[in-house]
Amino acid sequence: MNTYGKLFRVSIFGESHGPAVGVMVDGCPPGMPLAEDDLSRDLDRRRAGARGTTPRKEYDLPEIISGVYNGYTTGAPLLILTRNTNIKSSDYLKLKDSPRPGHADFTALKKYLGYSDPRGGGHFSGRLTWGLVAAGTVARKVLGNVEITATLVEAGGSENIGESIERALSEGDSVGGIIECSVKNVPAGLGEPFFGSVESEISKLVFSIPAIKGIEFGSGFAAASMRGSEHNDVFIDTDGTTKTNNAGGINGGITSGNEVYFRVAVKPTSSISKEQKTFNLKKNKISSLQIEGRHDACIALRMPVIVESAAAIALADLMLQDRGIYAERKS
Repeated sequence: MNTYGKLFRVSIFGESHGPAVGVMVDGCPPGMPLAEDDLSRDLDRRRAGARGTTPRKEYDLPEIISGVYNGYTTGAPLLILTRNTNIKSSDYLKLKDSPRPGHADFTALKKYLGYSDPRGGGHFSGRLTWGLVAAGTVARKVLGNVEITATLVEAGGSENIGESIERALSEGDSVGGIIECSVKNVPAGLGEPFFGSVESEISKLVFSIPAIKGIEFGSGFAAASMRGSEHNDVFIDTDGTTKTNNAGGINGGITSGNEVYFRVAVKPTSSISKEQKTFNLKKNKISSLQIEGRHDACIALRMPVIVESAAAIALADLMLQDRGIYAERKS
């Protein structure tokens, strides 16, 4: 499925080398100021350009097709897209019979009976995260003064991110990374147990981002080696503020009013310059594979704003489900 949400519904569309990629947001409240310039800040953070990102340069200019009138959202579905302009589909012609290790080539072939667009990963491409970021900008407006900040803190197993990326580039390889995300000013009471817990909803959105392999909230996996006396967060005031935040701002699937904190693991980019082996489906044998094209040596460099957007979308949907909290935030 390409749609997420109960009330704040987000649907992404497009292919990496198709005419456009974008997003439809249904359930957006009316009366929120929104212009194309509002979208550009976050979309620019997602763009390539830094050392270690893909040489493919797209303008990524947003076009609001519907849902805005006189500078304000109307309550009708928002349709936002950007045109693909820098396409080199010839890079992918030789890959038709040779599924790339780590990519969705083989699984897409099986699921869609050979009809899916294989160019640049098609609908499975990280290019589709453009729509998530655009929707994230709208979600932030729903959330009001909630502050969401994500940072790449580690790449290739090292806190020296630049050095890890340079080493990968020199070897024709790639590296993954760790991203930390902090959400402040979250009202207490968001979340719908059991299957609509805050962890569940954020995780679902985060795992929709290509290359994500893990997520942990608060103390995360370290909690398995802690004792209850260490892990329990002691309350220190009537607002529910806690001395520590091992729970990551969530108890019983519901926000406590403390900072929501989680970490995300991003895998190394699957497309690398090094020669690899794969199974050639036409020749029916294992053969060598040399991937050409334009790829990120560290896709995690561009991930922070995408992770922020995923969290914003999930929290906006939960806030709209809790009409009382949303009304309180608006007043």
